Amino acid sequence: MNENSEIKKLLHKFILNQCTADETDEVIDYCRKNNLTSDFPTVEEVKALLGETPEMDKNTADQIFSKILVQAQETKEMEVEPRKFPFKKYIAIAASVVVLLSIGLTYKNSVTVPKSNPVINSNEITLQLENGEIQVISEGKKSQVTDANGNVVGNQNGNKIAYDTETSIEKLVYNTLKIPNGKRFELQLSDGTIVHLNSGTTLKYPVKFIAGQNRQVFLDGEAFFDVAKDKKHPFVVNADKLNIRVLGTHFNVSSYPEDDLTDVVLVEGSVGMYTANEEFNADKNTILKPGYKGSFNRNNNHINTKEVNTDMYTSWMNGGLMFRDMSFKNICKKLERRYDVTIIIKNNKLADEKFNASFGDKPIEKVLTYFEDVYGFEYTTKNKVITIK
Repeated sequence: MNENSEIKKLLHKFILNQCTADETDEVIDYCRKNNLTSDFPTVEEVKALLGETPEMDKNTADQIFSKILVQAQETKEMEVEPRKFPFKKYIAIAASVVVLLSIGLTYKNSVTVPKSNPVINSNEITLQLENGEIQVISEGKKSQVTDANGNVVGNQNGNKIAYDTETSIEKLVYNTLKIPNGKRFELQLSDGTIVHLNSGTTLKYPVKFIAGQNRQVFLDGEAFFDVAKDKKHPFVVNADKLNIRVLGTHFNVSSYPEDDLTDVVLVEGSVGMYTANEEFNADKNTILKPGYKGSFNRNNNHINTKEVNTDMYTSWMNGGLMFRDMSFKNICKKLERRYDVTIIIKNNKLADEKFNASFGDKPIEKVLTYFEDVYGFEYTTKNKVITIK
């Protein structure tokens, strides 16, 4: 199929808000190459390329509008150096979608609008399918997990999803699970691997691992992995610029956007650490031993290792908190995720102070009281907004 036909289909998908993250990047790149925009393109700009527009009913437009605003807020919260996706631009995109209602033009080629996504609250656990459809995961309930065609691929039981090993899928199809602030979740992958996901974490993973290929997942946030042993199929966790490769073991990975370091703490077995653009080489890469932490510096790609008490780094699964040589502003970001609050620091000197501290499963008032006693600051709380003076 020629290139023009392919990009035209992609642009139509963009207008209807059907693009995956990768397809959206393709649209952005195409617009930049055509000097249309150096930023996130609006629907109107894409329409100018197409010269035609699909019809859209008001219900669909309203749902897309809600989804765009939610995605904009998630992008703002998750990215340390925000890509050029300004919030006002998202509103412009949403407004452009609504404009489609009054245009009344018909789409020359038949386009089927997919099942619309629900309006999502920021504190809900969500599962995104390969085709972009988003399902809300209701905690404490039992339900079946289905793919885009309605086929059952797993089951949810309370705060855990377990994928079926017997699905007939024979190609890589990815799901993406997003855990909001203030919540934790458990996932069982199709190979039996158990993943504990911390607050504010996103994991992209195959619905079913394919024979003859590495078992690879993509992590943004923090997770503890209990990897099912499979000598023929290495398990690889991609955490931004770092790959962590294992055959079967227990380890914790922390890779939040605000951190300069990606920390890998090994509880059992062995893991190899290497940059994402490298091939694994056991003779050259860093190999961790149990009881050690490997810290990958994202700025210079250097890895340091040292012996640690692993319990301190896995205590979050039971509600614990641990900070090591961490600035107060970064501590506050982790407290925001843990307790689903907003913290405003008005004391600029305090923001860059570094602390070491560990807490059990304590309410946020107890944690703040500790720092208040150490530093002597004052704070107020109103409607889940904490202001530190």
